[in-house]
Amino acid sequence: MDTIASLFSFITTPVSWIIVQFHKLYGALFGPDTGWAWGLSIVSLVVLIRICLIPLFVKQIKSMRNMQALQPKMKAIQERYKNDRQRQSEEMMKLYKDTGTNPLSSCLPILAQSPFFFALYHVLSNIANGKTIGVLNQTLVDSAREAQIFGAPIAAKFTDSQDKVAALSATIMDVRVVTAVMIILMSASQFYTQRQLMQKNVDLSVKTPYMQQQKMLMYIFPVIFAVMGINFPVGVLVYWLTTNVWTMGQQMYVINQNPTPGSKAQDSYLQRLLKSVTAHGEVRGRRKRNVVQAIVAKGADRNENERRFISGLSKAGFAAQADGTVVKGDTLAVETEGGAAGRRQPKRQTKAQRQSGTAQAGSAQQESTSKTSLEKQSEPQDAKPKPAAKTAPGSARQAKSGQRKGQQRPKHPSSKK
Repeated sequence: MDTIASLFSFITTPVSWIIVQFHKLYGALFGPDTGWAWGLSIVSLVVLIRICLIPLFVKQIKSMRNMQALQPKMKAIQERYKNDRQRQSEEMMKLYKDTGTNPLSSCLPILAQSPFFFALYHVLSNIANGKTIGVLNQTLVDSAREAQIFGAPIAAKFTDSQDKVAALSATIMDVRVVTAVMIILMSASQFYTQRQLMQKNVDLSVKTPYMQQQKMLMYIFPVIFAVMGINFPVGVLVYWLTTNVWTMGQQMYVINQNPTPGSKAQDSYLQRLLKSVTAHGEVRGRRKRNVVQAIVAKGADRNENERRFISGLSKAGFAAQADGTVVKGDTLAVETEGGAAGRRQPKRQTKAQRQSGTAQAGSAQQESTSKTSLEKQSEPQDAKPKPAAKTAPGSARQAKSGQRKGQQRPKHPSSKK
């Protein structure tokens, strides 16, 4: 470890300078020789580094999601060119280039903070040996060497001998208890961060070897850090525990506010968004409008969570718009689950209403047909004037009973009478 740390000695001066600046601040509050002043200086160093690494963390999230989405295509390439390794590599690189995915982006935050980690280890090792390093003069080295966190010097290790620990004005029991607790917390936070990522923020509809690899790493990484932790000084354990807690909180924020499509976290987020829209009648916030806008733009390509969200809006009387807003009304054109727009269907008629409507339509059609046939087949006839005749009472009738007087309409050829 000392050999690796010496490779990053070029960055020990900036790291020691940052620690000294924070030590001046906390030393004025807690005392310059206290463990709180030096411990909080290390914690502040971690926070500063992680704030600077936020852009890399965003790239890491995007890269991990792209890798998850590309797993089916990668598997197909491996099956297709399983006997040609060179062609397989070429197709993989082409796939990464076309989709703008960098497999190394998921490791960027760890790689970027590794120099600071080993530089801090190198600084604390020199403090334990009473040597000056960077901008730390002998006075500051002696102050940091005697500083203790819960009875354990920040430069002590779990594997240090009793004589070395005694030289730091501490007991071997205090050092081992404090380091063991910090190692357990460090490993537990690492495990929980990976576990919540796998259980809540992974697209469950895609079963790929990538998920199995992540599950293996979820159990392997905590064990690796636990084994390495016994060789870390207390100050380095403070550094690594702080960065793990930061990562855990950062991951929780991403899962709650920007979940992976198709994951359980997305379902929970959309259900919360649906309740908010139902309660307030609008989509509040630009980020939430962007989420709704992206869902509307997908159309038929929506996943199950997104289709359930659109269906929930429709049942509540809302319709999502292309700009991410929602509108409400009684005769809205609402989107179906397939992405097509449709109007509300009219109320279904009873059987008697349907039969009555059918009979009326048939009667009207028959009458229209009869008139058309008469116009085509009958010639117009001039009615002959009949002389008016007076009939005496009791005389025979001139017309049959039930027959109209005057000009009669010619009968239809199809009539039987």
